[in-house]
Amino acid sequence: MNNELITMNNFLLDFLYPKKCVNCKKVGEYLCSNCQLDLKQGDLVCPTCERLSIGGITHPVCRRKYALDGLWSLGIYQNPLRISIQKLKYKWVTALAESLINITLEYWAKNPPILLDYIKKDRGNSWTIVPVPLHWTRKNWRGFNQSELLAKLLSKKLGLNHQDALIRTKKTKPQVKLKSYDRRMNIKNAFSLSPSMNNELITNNILLIDDVWTTGATLKECTYVLKKGGAKTVWALTLAR
Repeated sequence: MNNELITMNNFLLDFLYPKKCVNCKKVGEYLCSNCQLDLKQGDLVCPTCERLSIGGITHPVCRRKYALDGLWSLGIYQNPLRISIQKLKYKWVTALAESLINITLEYWAKNPPILLDYIKKDRGNSWTIVPVPLHWTRKNWRGFNQSELLAKLLSKKLGLNHQDALIRTKKTKPQVKLKSYDRRMNIKNAFSLSPSMNNELITNNILLIDDVWTTGATLKECTYVLKKGGAKTVWALTLAR
């Protein structure tokens, strides 16, 4: 009976508030099939020097003890991907998160990334999906953390562990209006391991999730904390770059 009520409620919601493509406004899906074809896939880059890299792997000469091991992004930060991310973050269309994760996995099915090979190879060594956290004041105001939504959906669909391993300890300025150096200074020492870790070292491979890579300052700072805590490998996955 409960399942029937849920189905009926979903039907009524779709009838009263039909899904519309956030880009072209076509009724049916939050990002229609035609607009999905317009997603621009950029070349993958090394997260340290941001030069072309096969599979997004950090170049051997760019490797550092507490740095990212790789970066994978679904596409370039321009419409329709840009407007989708903006709607997810600022217009609270949280159902978009599942659409964007499904698009990512559909792309992986057609073009398996090196990252996926690593995950399959080291499943026994336990990959854990970790979202970039929001400060609690911003999360309370927004009502959710878009990176956490994406991380939970991806972990469920890939059958991997999900853990809120990080907390944001410093309320920072929005990164969007800051230049590269100011972004790094703004986000410095803004994260720590969550108390839920009980001071235990992280021994997993980590897939760190965020919506957009701009300068990478936030993801790099998170990686530093995770690797200081004992993480073996940290890859970043974003929707856009």
